[in-house]
Amino acid sequence: MRRGRVGSAALVSPALLWWAGLLVLPVGLVLAYSFFERGVYGGVVYDWTLDNYRRAWDPLYLGVLGFSVRVALESTVVSLLIGFPVALFIATRPARWRTVLLVLVILPFWTSLLIRTYAWIVILNDEGIANRALRELGLVEGSVRLLYNEFAIVVGMVSTYLPLMILPIYAALERLGPELVEAAADLGANAWKRLWTVLVPLTLPGIAAGCIFVFVPSLGNFIIPDLLGGGRRQMVGTLVQSQFLEARDWPFGATLAVSLIAMLLALVLMQAWLGKRSSREEAVTRAV
Repeated sequence: MRRGRVGSAALVSPALLWWAGLLVLPVGLVLAYSFFERGVYGGVVYDWTLDNYRRAWDPLYLGVLGFSVRVALESTVVSLLIGFPVALFIATRPARWRTVLLVLVILPFWTSLLIRTYAWIVILNDEGIANRALRELGLVEGSVRLLYNEFAIVVGMVSTYLPLMILPIYAALERLGPELVEAAADLGANAWKRLWTVLVPLTLPGIAAGCIFVFVPSLGNFIIPDLLGGGRRQMVGTLVQSQFLEARDWPFGATLAVSLIAMLLALVLMQAWLGKRSSREEAVTRAV
């Protein structure tokens, strides 16, 4: 038994060291910096204070947080509305086509985020592809402002993180199998009712995971708001970046980062609880 424990510890230790070195230690340092003061010329003065957390409740920073949450929610909802039908389409294709379709879904990850973001600048600017297409169709006469606003930020977020919505929903749909849907059809349920009474409840863990996977990086992203938003509206990610690199206020930047991590951790724990609850309900349903 002792040899088994030693062997298990030896197998787990590389992962634990990796986790501690790349997650626990950096987050611990950020948490520690959040309780110190900023130096006159930048840097950190190691005097204990809670002023950074009091400052974080300033209406200015709460407004930035509110705007960030709104954009992240909009990106998540749009990704869900697009991602669920796409995942359902892939899950219902013959097996030989699923791999090809999944490769197409993750294909954007093979290119740089900066390249994809600059591509949207080319598409959405006043003389870009989108405005030219609208003029050719006779829908507008001049140019529609599609760039450097909230719409452009949401478009960039959705195009970047949509695969993270599709993949967990597809995994949940594929695990179900066709039996339950066929049984609902035999009992007289139409397609819309089968969707809302069978597919959505049983794939709720996948939906929740996809929403978390989109919401979390959307909330902390700073490249897309900076490029597609033109820097006109700050999000939490850009605010944290500016505090560290421009204002050189590391303690307050760390405070904002810790607050963001705490909020996102609460969301992840909620998703885990929802997943366990749904797994128990699914087990009961299958047993019945």
